[in-house]
Amino acid sequence: MSTLIQDWRRLPLRAVRLALLVCCPAAAQAAAGGDEGIEPRWLKNIRQVTADFVKAGEGYFSPDGKTIVFQAVPQGYPFYQIYTQSLVGDDKPRRISTGRGRTTCAYFHPEGRQVIFASGHLDPRISETEAAAVRQQEEDRQTGRSRRYRWVFDPHMEIFRADLNSGELVRLTDSPGYDAECAYSPDGSQIVFCSDRDGDPDLYIMQADGSQVRQLTNADGYDGGPFFSPCGNWVIFRSDRKVKDQLQIHAIGIDGKNEVALTDNLGVNWAPYWHPGQPYIIWCGADHGDARRRPNYDLWLMKYELRNGGLAKGPVTRITDHPAADVLPVFSPDGSQLMWTSNRTTDRSSQLWIADFTLPPS
Repeated sequence: MSTLIQDWRRLPLRAVRLALLVCCPAAAQAAAGGDEGIEPRWLKNIRQVTADFVKAGEGYFSPDGKTIVFQAVPQGYPFYQIYTQSLVGDDKPRRISTGRGRTTCAYFHPEGRQVIFASGHLDPRISETEAAAVRQQEEDRQTGRSRRYRWVFDPHMEIFRADLNSGELVRLTDSPGYDAECAYSPDGSQIVFCSDRDGDPDLYIMQADGSQVRQLTNADGYDGGPFFSPCGNWVIFRSDRKVKDQLQIHAIGIDGKNEVALTDNLGVNWAPYWHPGQPYIIWCGADHGDARRRPNYDLWLMKYELRNGGLAKGPVTRITDHPAADVLPVFSPDGSQLMWTSNRTTDRSSQLWIADFTLPPS
């Protein structure tokens, strides 16, 4: 796996399934943004929804839109853990992961009572793994070094299902290597995920109980961050199969046919997500074509259409132009809100933000 993809993966994770994953550019702007530029055309009532974490990100809405699930680094622990948080009350975030090991890529079951996520808490040398991370953080604090975010493809990462009422945790994958970046199908019967069990990260689909695993993609390089389309017939994902270190957005039928690249530029494009009711996808991306300039990550929207059994790309609209990094966008179940990860905070920590969202005119 290339260094860049490790830096920009989810990066969790989908995640690219993500923490803020990029340094804020030197330019600074009001924390909420939106006073100038293009954002006011599409985003209203921008507000920060997570706090009190070292960093937080990659959030997803519950089916009723009233709760979110996300990953966050708590005070005093080096790795992301998984939390839920109500958007309609004053309840504090609730941790649903074990509290140990790296975690990522949480996603609600369509019925809303269960969540899947990936966790490395079964690492047989977990204490050593934690201690090494703590030592590095302390060394960086003493030296003042600021490291670029780097996602580790933890070989002990497996996918688990958590019951939000009982707290029961059920292991769904059991294979050597990395299993993560997971999402349910619209009917909850299947899970698409990323695994490097065949030597490099590819996409797989399994039943919701972890059975009947089948490989969906098989190309050199990285395929990850997958999501089922609202109709359940397509999977969208990110891949560097064309050019090393250049992530592009792809879509493929759940039968493994009709794959199409939806982006093709000198850049890194990742974290694609489907609009729930209209033919649009959103993702984050940056131009890496000029080595003299620091790339800044913004949100981009593409209209698509189904044509002759395939998915055809259409017009692209830029959604954000804030000088901070905006990544990992997702829509609410009714499409009226957008949630994403950004370091447009006053302390430049990565946190979750939500805004009321308006689609471009047809």
